[in-house]
Amino acid sequence: MSENKKETLGFQTEVKQMLHLMVHSLYSNREIFLRELVSNASDAIDKLRFAALDNPALLKQDPHPSIRIGVDEQKQLITISDDGIGMTRSEVIEHLGTIAKSGTKEFFAHLSGDQQKDAQLIGQFGVGFYSAFIVADKVTVITRKAGDPADAATMWESSGEGEFTVENTTRDHFGTDVILSIKSEDRDLVSKYRIRNILQKYSDHISTPILMGKDEYKEDKLIETGEWEAVNQGSAIWARPKSEITEDQYKEFFHHLSHDSSDPLCWTHNKVEGRNEYIQLLYVPSTVPYDLWDRESVHGLKLYVKRVFIMDDSSKLLPRYLRFIRGVIDSEDLPLNVSREILQQTRDLRVIRDGTTKRVLSMLEDLAANRAADYDKFWAMFGNVLKEGLGEDPSNKDRIAKLLRFVSTSSEGKPSVTLEGYISRMKTGQNSVYYVTGETTEAAAKSPLLELFRKKDIEVLLLSGPIDEWMTQFMTEFDGKQLVNIAKGDLDLGELSDAEEKEEKAKVQTEYQPLVERFKESLGDEVEDVRMTLRLTDSPACIVTDPNALNPAFVRMMRAAGQDVPDPKPILELNPNNPLVSRLKESGAFSGEWAKLLLEQAQLMAGEQLKDPAGFVKRMNQMLLDTAKDGTTIN
Repeated sequence: MSENKKETLGFQTEVKQMLHLMVHSLYSNREIFLRELVSNASDAIDKLRFAALDNPALLKQDPHPSIRIGVDEQKQLITISDDGIGMTRSEVIEHLGTIAKSGTKEFFAHLSGDQQKDAQLIGQFGVGFYSAFIVADKVTVITRKAGDPADAATMWESSGEGEFTVENTTRDHFGTDVILSIKSEDRDLVSKYRIRNILQKYSDHISTPILMGKDEYKEDKLIETGEWEAVNQGSAIWARPKSEITEDQYKEFFHHLSHDSSDPLCWTHNKVEGRNEYIQLLYVPSTVPYDLWDRESVHGLKLYVKRVFIMDDSSKLLPRYLRFIRGVIDSEDLPLNVSREILQQTRDLRVIRDGTTKRVLSMLEDLAANRAADYDKFWAMFGNVLKEGLGEDPSNKDRIAKLLRFVSTSSEGKPSVTLEGYISRMKTGQNSVYYVTGETTEAAAKSPLLELFRKKDIEVLLLSGPIDEWMTQFMTEFDGKQLVNIAKGDLDLGELSDAEEKEEKAKVQTEYQPLVERFKESLGDEVEDVRMTLRLTDSPACIVTDPNALNPAFVRMMRAAGQDVPDPKPILELNPNNPLVSRLKESGAFSGEWAKLLLEQAQLMAGEQLKDPAGFVKRMNQMLLDTAKDGTTIN
């Protein structure tokens, strides 16, 4: 089929679902269609200005691009036009017929049935264009790519019912027109006064002029003058003095920038002066972006040079552990006439990156110090991402460590413990910060390794998940105190152990040596070692690892990432005060099956998966059967 002919194509399946959602679920939020389409037009003009850095001819035809809003009350049409970068025919089909697959599944997984929350997802998932179908029963797009001839324009049209058409057309100027044929039930929107109010509410902060036809009264009649006038301030909000910007304007700019209808949790607006001059306007969102755990997702922070958009690759402006930040940086010093590749390597950009990182950490420190409840919200959403900074950003490791929050044996299950707070509560003679790990904090809290610590009322941090295992590889001390994993090595509480405990420990090592040898013989190379311990008060056994060995949970994380990591062999520790262990010591008919059973029980308590679950069940059943036959013996 020739490209000059009209084509009828089907929407991607996910788009059909999206259109159904727009039409049937988000009606109460119908004003957002204008905010989203104007934001798209603004982005298109930003892209044009950047392209003009390499090809100045693109802006010669119109050096001052704008967004124009037309309202035809007779034909019930609303038109959003821009002088932006435009699209080719193939780009039209790609961008207006599909949703980015990386976000589709997550989008539908997040739908809640709550109209307000669902509306917030529209921009977050890059589907703002489709919001037009909330109020329109037909949408027509006429677009021409900057640099293409007038007869290379494309017209896209759809009624939102599963198909769209594409055909070639003409457009005098490059850019895009989005023409909405408004539904009969939404005709109250087809009003210049109404549209002007919506624009001033949602889009006043946009730096590109938004123009509407100027009207004036003649002979008591309101008529069009044929002139255009701006309905927004038309200046970059971040370039204005802070004293001139209201809180609502800051929030609306965040909505425009992030396509997130939720208000930001906090923000900071600063002008940095000195050798490098630049402006920062940085926000912490109050909702989690769908692609937060995609470390390759780099959008969120936009770089401008003298108000000209350059790039939105936030990984060049902030380390990846701060990828949740949204905002704008506008430099006065960076050169406009260099490629992005050269720009990314300039020393000035590294200075901006370092300064912006420090500013974000200061904003979080202020939030933690003065708005504890909001910081708790931040931590619940972004805490695990912030932990990545301990390995990625050594120069700021101490500042990041102070921002961490932990669950501990004293925090009643809430992540409210700081390292500084833990150290302030340390017992006399305690020289280390103790922690234990588990698949979850609940699992960590049930670890038998905590028994002695609870008896002595020593606080222990409860860490969970792969990110905590990774974090502890980099955070080995804080404020001069070593962080000690109580599952590694022989437990030494130093001054927290009294003389009687040390004497008893030496005594049981001698008394139970024959039992230890029998365990070693039975378990062979399944364990690194077997020894007696006083760290347990109730459980018969536990497993620990060599101080230099990788933690088992960390090994699992490395394997999930495709790394070939050998299994660390556990050290089995036996509790001499447990009745089962003491009876095994006294039994003359010791069975090696008991050794394997205690090892497997200890592994399960540590949250590990057994290599032979069926063998464990069979062994357990046989032990129960033997005990039932003769309750006076073990074997």
